[in-house]
Amino acid sequence: MTEFLVRRFIKDYEEVEKVSVRTAYGVLSSVVGIFCNVILFVVKWGIGFFLGSISVMADAFNNLSDAGSSIIGLVGVKMAGKPADEDHPFGHGRVEYIAALVVSFLVLQVGLTFFKDAVGKIREPEDLKFQAASVIILILSVGVKLWLSLFNRRLGRKIDSKVMMATATDALGDMVTTSATIVSILFWRATGINIDGFVGIGVALVVLWAGIGIAKDTLEPLIGKPIEPEEYERITRFVESYEGIVGSHDLIVHNYGPGRSMASIHAEVPNDVGIEESHEVIDRIERDAIKNMGIFLVIHMDPTETKDEHVLHARRRAVEILEVLDPKVTIHDFRMVDGEKRINLIFDMVVPFEYDKERQEELKKSLGKLLKFTDERYECVITIERSYIGNAKG
Repeated sequence: MTEFLVRRFIKDYEEVEKVSVRTAYGVLSSVVGIFCNVILFVVKWGIGFFLGSISVMADAFNNLSDAGSSIIGLVGVKMAGKPADEDHPFGHGRVEYIAALVVSFLVLQVGLTFFKDAVGKIREPEDLKFQAASVIILILSVGVKLWLSLFNRRLGRKIDSKVMMATATDALGDMVTTSATIVSILFWRATGINIDGFVGIGVALVVLWAGIGIAKDTLEPLIGKPIEPEEYERITRFVESYEGIVGSHDLIVHNYGPGRSMASIHAEVPNDVGIEESHEVIDRIERDAIKNMGIFLVIHMDPTETKDEHVLHARRRAVEILEVLDPKVTIHDFRMVDGEKRINLIFDMVVPFEYDKERQEELKKSLGKLLKFTDERYECVITIERSYIGNAKG
């Protein structure tokens, strides 16, 4: 069904790097969500009203909020697809995150409202009504929510959309809460004990948790978060694949919405190659990055020693020592200022964000001390930098 809908309603569905194609995926997800959730609301509200069940009605209004969320998502996706203009030179992609944040507030409001109602049901419980047809309809709604979750997850993975992944998680939570509602009705039928209010609290808590999760997922890219290790490897491999580039470091990615990124990176070039020749390579990489990866890449050129064995040996020793001292730490921009009685080794050291100044100083002193066993004239001049990579080595 998912493939049929994608092929039927999305033109050029394989070209997910295009903003227009991503927008089409978002529109399809929103329209399907609106249709399914409105149908579920009408059916569940009728069942809840007939049974006198607060948990069923809570579940119904949760579906209505999901439909409203899909409408907001639809508006957000359409606005996010607008091209860049004079006031917004990097486009409008972050509108999608803002829309998802609004959705999270709606979900939280629904959860809080029905938490209050469920507490009231515990204080003053009411008799439930049982009808097999109603339970069957609720079971069918579980199937619909499971499909919606799988549908959004598949689309979200295809276009790397955290908003769709959050929607998939929300649908999965709805499936769990509806299942819990069915259990409460069947439990009352079998035992005569009304646990509807307690189940309603459970439903409300799941809804609240889903709202918090969506808010967290959308706030992270708005506030700014480290680059994922996979994306770091993808971009650095791309840059280092060009002849004339011997390494790279200091990659920073700024997100302006799904599929819209600006990045900067330091590319290491041989110091014995002409500036104009290296600059031509850098320009080509920047042009190809926009064309092949959709990333506006700004590259800083760092000349690096590639032939002086004295410098290369000192660098290798520093790397070997760090691999023993702390594999999470890396170095770059290694230079040597040679003298008769003192040799300065000048380089940057990249450490994880959680390392405090005491840990940093300890690493610097230990590395400098151990390097002296290679040559007692070595003196380290180290600049500490923080890693911008999430859950990975610097």
